[in-house]
Amino acid sequence: MPRISGVDIPNDKRIEYSLQYIYGIGPYLARQILKEAGIAEGVKAGNLTEDEVTRIAGVISRSYTVEGQLRRQVAQNIARLKEIGCYRGLRHRRGLPVRGQRTRSNARTRKGPKKTVAGKKGVKEMHRG
Repeated sequence: MPRISGVDIPNDKRIEYSLQYIYGIGPYLARQILKEAGIAEGVKAGNLTEDEVTRIAGVISRSYTVEGQLRRQVAQNIARLKEIGCYRGLRHRRGLPVRGQRTRSNARTRKGPKKTVAGKKGVKEMHRG
C-alpha cells in the first residue's frame, strides 16, 4: 500500500479513486494532482513506482492543504464563528443545522436520536369530576 500524506491508499483501485481516501481530496482534485504529476489516470495504485508516489506526494504537499492541517483549519474556523457569536456560531454551539435547513421535521443527523416528550392529556381526561 502506497503511503501518501500519512494515509495508506488502497492498492487494488485506480489511483484517481485511491487518492480520494485522503481527507481534503475529491474527484476533481485527484485528477488535477495526477495531471500535475504527469501520471495516467487508469493506473492501479499498487503498480506505481516509488518515483511516481514521491511526485504525487510532492504535488500534494506543495499545493494543497489536506489531512490533519485541513481538519485543524476547519475546527479553528468553527471555533472562530462560535467565539464571535454570529448566527452560524450559535447553530454550531447548539448542535443544530447551520445552513438554513428546516428543523421541525428531519435534521436528525445534527440533533441526534429523538427525545420523546410527554404529550398533552386528552380532552375527556381533563373534564372528569
